Amino acid sequence: MLSPILLVLALNTTEFHGLAINEDDSHFFGSRTADQMTREGLLAFVDQYAGTKVSHLFLCPNAMKASFASTVFDPIWRIDGQEIPENEPFARTWIDNARLLDERGLDPYAIWIARCREKGISPWLSMRMNDVHNADNIKSYIHDSFWMKHPEYWRVPGSTGSWVDRAFDYGIPEVRDRHMRFIRELLERYDPDGLELDWMRFGYHFKPGHEAEGREILNQFMRDTRALIKQRTADRGHPIRLGARVPAHPDAAHGLGMDAKAWVREGLIDMLVPTPFWATTDFDIPVELWRERLGDDAKKIVLAPGGEILVRPHPGGKAIENDIESARGFAAGAWHRGADQIYLFNYMDPAPMAGGPEAYRTLLEEGLGKEIVAKRPRRHVVTYRDTVPTGMSNGAQLPRKASDAPSFRIYTGPVPEKGHVTFRVGLAPMDGVADVKFDAYLNDTACTAMYDLEKLDMYPGVARMLQFDCPLLALQPGYNTVGGKLTAGSGDAQLEWAEIRIVPGE
Repeated sequence: MLSPILLVLALNTTEFHGLAINEDDSHFFGSRTADQMTREGLLAFVDQYAGTKVSHLFLCPNAMKASFASTVFDPIWRIDGQEIPENEPFARTWIDNARLLDERGLDPYAIWIARCREKGISPWLSMRMNDVHNADNIKSYIHDSFWMKHPEYWRVPGSTGSWVDRAFDYGIPEVRDRHMRFIRELLERYDPDGLELDWMRFGYHFKPGHEAEGREILNQFMRDTRALIKQRTADRGHPIRLGARVPAHPDAAHGLGMDAKAWVREGLIDMLVPTPFWATTDFDIPVELWRERLGDDAKKIVLAPGGEILVRPHPGGKAIENDIESARGFAAGAWHRGADQIYLFNYMDPAPMAGGPEAYRTLLEEGLGKEIVAKRPRRHVVTYRDTVPTGMSNGAQLPRKASDAPSFRIYTGPVPEKGHVTFRVGLAPMDGVADVKFDAYLNDTACTAMYDLEKLDMYPGVARMLQFDCPLLALQPGYNTVGGKLTAGSGDAQLEWAEIRIVPGE
């Protein structure tokens, strides 16, 4: 058996490659029939990823409750006077199927971990650190009894506001102790390649205004977790890595009490996933800024920006699932900025994306590697950061009025040697929208008006999509500025969407 010292060193030299996909705590159970709650059904779940570009599966065993027979968190099937909505069959199916597996003596996470290794996929567990789904309904089936019995442990006790007001306050020792006991249970019960602490479910962990003092609290929590990881590494005889999901921007993470820089500096984590929460994919995750802040310590870890399933142009805007082109756009930008790996959240079978099962299979089989996304059609969409502390800008560039001569800064990654560049700007419904005309530019170079895009199913809230052909020679690596000047129609027209589409040529 390797010594603990050699095993710890191995954590930093293991190659990461391919796609990392996160499977949440409910999807498998709620999307299958009781007949599929067998060993064969569990194996088939992993087998669909075998031989694809998926190299890592992050298996989430919990929200507030656990989807296995935990002795720390309530199992999802423990219902004590709680409400199961009749109009949500998914909830009842999740509960019944998770319980059925337990009754049959089948532990899905143990079976999945073993099957992943058989199929050459690295299995991780991903623990949600502060999940507050349905927190507006205190009697919801999804809540753990500890949370229900201790409203004084919430970030804002007595709040009737947002879900995150009712998240646990990690400044309270009892909260930390209970979550550490669950970490210990996961490491003792299972044998994963790594454990991820998902601080983005839901991203707010301290009483408002106490985030600065919370940083050291979480630092110590991470140290304690690393100590458990080291012990289990020695016991298991193979490296067990530790990862963390944090807000997309380093200032947002720091401002919300997540001192990822310290975690990396102290060697506490092996993988860092800067990512949005859920509302939208962030096409502007500053990977290079993360590397600058981390300095030489960045070489110690895998930096894997996280893509979400939704695209939303601005807070309050309508959302749509990513298609294969926008997923490639996210990845192309991330690789160009210095990513080590691409991590996807909420990309669960069989058809999470626009384009259905065929698009999902294309994603899995082609992957989002640096070379493939550089030579396939891709879209770079204007969105925003959905998780920031009070006082920090979310970077939203939309909506805009046509009369404002709007411009947009979009990160588009590498420039192809040949190909076509299209600037698209979407107008919201209004009287006279058909009369609106623009002159458009890319980096101060004029673009040529094209025909309107007819198919608008990928553009919620858009009544008309203007398109402009832009010179490839005007496209720059990294950030590009596109915009337009109103030349006809109402200045009250609202710009609801903006993107750059790149189609590399042969």
